[in-house]
Amino acid sequence: MAGTRARAPEAAPVPAPLRARYEVTRAVLAGRPVLRLTPRRGATGRHLLYTHGGAYAFPLQEAHWWLLQHAAKDTGVTLTVPLYRLAPEGDAREAYGLLRAVYARLCAEAGPGNVTLAGDSAGGGLALGQAVAYRDAGVGTPRQVLLFSPWLDLTMSHPGVPALEPLDPLLRKDDLIEAGRLWAHGADPRDPLLSPQFADVTGLPPVHVFQGGRDLFAADAGLLAGRLATAGNDGTFTFEPEGGHVYMSAVWTPEARRSLTVVRRLLREDSPVV
Repeated sequence: MAGTRARAPEAAPVPAPLRARYEVTRAVLAGRPVLRLTPRRGATGRHLLYTHGGAYAFPLQEAHWWLLQHAAKDTGVTLTVPLYRLAPEGDAREAYGLLRAVYARLCAEAGPGNVTLAGDSAGGGLALGQAVAYRDAGVGTPRQVLLFSPWLDLTMSHPGVPALEPLDPLLRKDDLIEAGRLWAHGADPRDPLLSPQFADVTGLPPVHVFQGGRDLFAADAGLLAGRLATAGNDGTFTFEPEGGHVYMSAVWTPEARRSLTVVRRLLREDSPVV
């Protein structure tokens, strides 16, 4: 993975079906591209700030666009997708600088109560890490957090990981530990912003976790869901036993369709917060 790859290619372009439904604009914040997709019809004033996965080493893929296309369908939500610099050239500290700038701009435009944080895999770790960072900084609380097969612990220290590895055809513990080391760039990989499994989860907005059972991250996702419930968080835990890593991007499968229906409901609920 990250330790052996050549320099990553560019992020996948926005596909034609999304361009037909959304006006696509590109800005630069903190030196990095930020894509914005505004519905051509029926925009609600709600925003989804999405951080893509890829072990912090691989760029946004076409499958990420599939997920977003189906997650946001008919919700009226505006999509914002920052393209953070990948490891080993980029690291967590730089990424958080970018994400704070993007979030501040969205809050100034729409108010934090109209912003949902979301991400898959490594991007799920960034989504939850942002919620922790914004709570600790006393800035506005986002509406909710949506986590799709999140990578929550760079150290992969959960004792349930070895039993899951034979079930997961995509992820390997040793590769992930190396990718996490590069992303941490000398920082403690157990820092809550890098590994939000170790964060205090009290006082967070509703956190909705979507997780498959055939995924190396399943044990950590279950642990997080339990910790959130104990803390009184108003989120939910959707578990698909036969789902693989980021199963919801396989939008043709029954597991993905069920979970994406829940996601769309969460994005449509109630009216925008003024």
